[in-house]
Amino acid sequence: MPDITWEEPFCAEGANCFRIGTDAAGNAYIAVAGREDHPLTDSREALRALIHGIKAGHADHLL
Repeated sequence: MPDITWEEPFCAEGANCFRIGTDAAGNAYIAVAGREDHPLTDSREALRALIHGIKAGHADHLL
Protein backbone atom coordinates (compact mmCIF):
# COMPACT_ATOMS: atom_id res chain seq x y z
CA MET A 1 0.00 0.00 0.00
CA PRO A 2 1.33 3.49 -0.79
CA ASP A 3 2.44 5.90 1.91
CA ILE A 4 -0.85 7.66 2.72
CA THR A 5 -1.04 10.85 4.79
CA TRP A 6 -4.32 10.59 6.70
CA GLU A 7 -6.23 13.57 8.09
CA GLU A 8 -7.71 13.38 11.57
CA PRO A 9 -10.99 11.39 11.62
CA PHE A 10 -14.26 13.22 11.03
CA CYS A 11 -16.84 11.77 13.40
CA ALA A 12 -20.57 12.38 13.37
CA GLU A 13 -23.03 11.31 16.05
CA GLY A 14 -22.80 7.66 16.96
CA ALA A 15 -19.03 7.53 16.34
CA ASN A 16 -19.35 7.06 12.57
CA CYS A 17 -15.84 8.21 11.72
CA PHE A 18 -14.29 8.68 8.28
CA ARG A 19 -10.76 9.63 7.29
CA ILE A 20 -9.50 11.31 4.14
CA GLY A 21 -5.94 10.82 2.98
CA THR A 22 -3.64 11.55 0.05
CA ASP A 23 -0.39 10.16 -1.30
CA ALA A 24 2.55 11.61 -3.23
CA ALA A 25 1.24 10.17 -6.52
CA GLY A 26 -1.86 12.40 -6.45
CA ASN A 27 -4.34 9.78 -5.24
CA ALA A 28 -7.04 10.44 -2.65
CA TYR A 29 -8.43 7.96 -0.14
CA ILE A 30 -11.57 7.76 2.02
CA ALA A 31 -11.82 5.12 4.73
CA VAL A 32 -13.78 4.26 7.83
CA ALA A 33 -11.57 5.13 10.80
CA GLY A 34 -9.85 1.98 11.96
CA ARG A 35 -10.27 0.34 8.54
CA GLU A 36 -7.71 2.39 6.63
CA ASP A 37 -6.46 -0.84 5.03
CA HIS A 38 -9.67 -0.91 2.90
CA PRO A 39 -10.04 2.62 1.46
CA LEU A 40 -11.94 3.90 -1.54
CA THR A 41 -9.33 5.28 -3.93
CA ASP A 42 -9.55 7.88 -6.70
CA SER A 43 -7.74 10.98 -7.88
CA ARG A 44 -7.48 14.17 -5.85
CA GLU A 45 -9.58 15.84 -8.57
CA ALA A 46 -12.37 13.31 -7.98
CA LEU A 47 -12.20 13.91 -4.22
CA ARG A 48 -12.31 17.67 -4.83
CA ALA A 49 -15.39 17.25 -7.06
CA LEU A 50 -17.07 15.07 -4.41
CA ILE A 51 -16.48 17.63 -1.66
CA HIS A 52 -17.67 20.53 -3.84
CA GLY A 53 -20.79 18.56 -4.78
CA ILE A 54 -21.58 17.77 -1.16
CA LYS A 55 -21.05 21.40 -0.15
CA ALA A 56 -23.35 22.48 -3.00
CA GLY A 57 -26.13 20.30 -1.63
CA HIS A 58 -26.05 17.49 -4.21
CA ALA A 59 -26.14 14.86 -1.44
CA ASP A 60 -28.76 16.52 0.77
CA HIS A 61 -31.37 13.94 -0.28
CA LEU A 62 -29.28 11.33 1.59
CA LEU A 63 -29.82 13.08 4.93
